Amino acid sequence: MMRTIVLVHRWLGIAFCLLFAMWFATGIVMHFVPFPSLTEAERFAGLAPVDRGQVRMAVDDAVAAGAIKDATRVRLIQRSDGPAYVVSGESGVRAVRASDGQDARLASIDVALAIAQDYARRRGLDAGRAAFIARSDHDQWSVPNGFDRHRPLFRIAVGDAAGTEVYVSSRTGEVVLDTTRGERGWNWAGSVLHWIYPTILRSNWSLWDPVVWTLSLLALVAAMLGALLGILQIRVRGGRMSSPYRGWHALHHLLGLVATLFVLTWIFSGWLSMDHGRLFSRGDPAPAEAGAINAVPDWTAAPSLDREPISSSAHEVEWFAFNGNLYRRERVGLDRQILVGGREAPRDGRAKFISAPEARGLASRLSPGCDMPSVLAADDDYRAQSALPGAPVYRARCGELWFDIDAADGRVLQRLDASRRAYRWFYSALHTFDFPILMAHPRLRDILIVGLCCLGLMFSVTGIVIGWRRLRSTFAA
Repeated sequence: MMRTIVLVHRWLGIAFCLLFAMWFATGIVMHFVPFPSLTEAERFAGLAPVDRGQVRMAVDDAVAAGAIKDATRVRLIQRSDGPAYVVSGESGVRAVRASDGQDARLASIDVALAIAQDYARRRGLDAGRAAFIARSDHDQWSVPNGFDRHRPLFRIAVGDAAGTEVYVSSRTGEVVLDTTRGERGWNWAGSVLHWIYPTILRSNWSLWDPVVWTLSLLALVAAMLGALLGILQIRVRGGRMSSPYRGWHALHHLLGLVATLFVLTWIFSGWLSMDHGRLFSRGDPAPAEAGAINAVPDWTAAPSLDREPISSSAHEVEWFAFNGNLYRRERVGLDRQILVGGREAPRDGRAKFISAPEARGLASRLSPGCDMPSVLAADDDYRAQSALPGAPVYRARCGELWFDIDAADGRVLQRLDASRRAYRWFYSALHTFDFPILMAHPRLRDILIVGLCCLGLMFSVTGIVIGWRRLRSTFAA
């Protein structure tokens, strides 16, 4: 039995030692430079004020023109080629011109370039040398599934000193992603390697998911067998522990003993990052819950919201259904909005956010026995963040089932059952060290993550040396 464990660990270790070293090294990079994304601050900074004079269609007519049968949200945005309604539902998204209801999807490179230039200038970027690069479904920075409803994407180089590139949705004409030269460079040494994220693999989710899950599981088995052997091989002489090995083997043994707890928990939690519902719940709404959350409203009632005129400062206007009622919110600042409820909504006139009683109304439809929702604390163990910076998030506790509801736009941000709450600790806490005490001391957290990853890297290097020597002697024989 022992010989089998030794052989399995040896050859799994040889197969995965480079992968271990890569994970530890790239983990340090990822801690400081995340994968490129468009932050809400960047997105809002590029929005132009809505020109209401060019809007000649009512929102219910825009929904009909968009032909999205399950439409639950409509946004009015100002593009460089005129205002457009973006109609969205579970089945898809479509943009229509606010002037005449015609299809507003992008087919022209010139229009995409003009939209990107306008966006960049509003953000204070030098867009004088902007140029079209490509129109494609996937590239290295647009592989995440969240971009699927926007593909193909127009990729535009802004031409500024930072090497900024922006991606414009062909479906809505919005900028949905930006990257800089620095982000791209560091991510080649970070996320792309760490997540095994080459475009050709990651663009095929059904292939990438099982491949990375299997590799992570085999790496976990190798680490567990190594930990077992390391403990069994400890020798006690004269009241002192020692290793029976010499040279690189002894260093590998001793470093492994020191790093065992970290290596095991980090590899285990990394494997869980690929769980996707295999062991823990995904946090997705049950079918009945999804039906209540995504209930299609009576869009013919939307004109009732027009009793309150749209603010001249609005950079984005959104109509959405919440608990069977229609609301309109106007983004008048990065952290400021005006919310108007329809005639059936339990409110009168303008406000900033959905109220706790309104949130409870939806929660009660999702699950019985819900308490009055409470505002989520910024340091809550199960954090959730509103789409509007600084806006409250309500947590409705319905027995063992919790729902976190965004007070700004009514979205259900999290569905937390016991399994999902456990996953937060087994994956997120163990892998990113976002324990509350460490989040309150970010510099200490930085030092701890970098230090432990360096320890893991040194341990992996000893494995690489041992593995190389073993392979060399095997082939020589």
